[in-house]
Amino acid sequence: MDERELMPIGAFAELAGLTASALRFYDDAGVLGPERVDPLTGYRFYHRSQLARATHLRLLREIRMPLRTIGRLFAGSTAEAARLIDEQAAAVAAEAAGIQRAAATLKASLGQASRITLCALPGPVFAAAVDQVLATTIDDPAHPVLAGVRLEARHDAVSLTATDRFRLTTRTLVPGGPSTASWAGTLAGDDLRAAASRLRRSPIVTMEAGERTLSLRTSDHATADCRLLTGEFPDHRLMVAALPPVTHRVTTETRQIHAALAQAPERIGLRLVDGTPSLLLPGAVLPLDATATGPDLTVWFELTTLYPAVSCALGADLMLDLRGADQPTTIRSADDGDLTAVVMPCRPSPT
Repeated sequence: MDERELMPIGAFAELAGLTASALRFYDDAGVLGPERVDPLTGYRFYHRSQLARATHLRLLREIRMPLRTIGRLFAGSTAEAARLIDEQAAAVAAEAAGIQRAAATLKASLGQASRITLCALPGPVFAAAVDQVLATTIDDPAHPVLAGVRLEARHDAVSLTATDRFRLTTRTLVPGGPSTASWAGTLAGDDLRAAASRLRRSPIVTMEAGERTLSLRTSDHATADCRLLTGEFPDHRLMVAALPPVTHRVTTETRQIHAALAQAPERIGLRLVDGTPSLLLPGAVLPLDATATGPDLTVWFELTTLYPAVSCALGADLMLDLRGADQPTTIRSADDGDLTAVVMPCRPSPT
């Protein structure tokens, strides 16, 4: 070791961008000790070769990595270190996003003394409806309003609708009593996701509409505020009304299609021949115990498009309304309300 490269703690701290007290703390924590400690004075001396580790330590603390994890990082391989850094960065990003949502919700709730109580719904049912509509669509950064969920409260029903360029899903719920007022708004999907775990633990959730938020009040009087998005949500009723007429209909047990999708092909085909439907998988044809109407037809779907619509279906039966090989398909199910999903087919699977 070159003694000329040793330096007192103050000089080393300045070069490393740390403080002397921080270096003492890291020494006591066992993640960065001095090269030498004077036995008489107790002064700590660091070697210039330790600067790289000190700099890494400073950067790791800047992303708020715990000391215990830093010790694992320094002791592990390069691959392990990269994994730990990625995990910490993801955790910090998620925390920052949560803080931003909370701040936005707080700002949206300012000055909202006047609220309208709409209706009450079973908490687990409402939370499941949120999961169902959000699971069948994907966010489009170019259209932030599509990250929202359109909620409409009418006298006899509450509907949740989500859409993107390839899917449209509507879940209709029956409230415990008539809605006291008609109301519609587009709620931030992230706020609904964050609230869902709390809602499903509450027997009853009461909806209260304000100027900038919809409050969801649980049975223990806690409140989750969901921001109202200002962008114009697509007219989903007009979109559905503009669809071509239904030319084929298949009614089957949900479990049959769900079991086939569990084999995880990238694409799955639905074939109708002589009124008999079957599913097309790579190297296999699975007959369906189903009823069908319409002439011969084969329609292909991406797994990522079809699976969410099927997995979220209500009850034991599924109805597929087809309009052709290149036209949207409507997937319907009902049981204590109803769920309707409109999905786009894809090109035929290569043979």
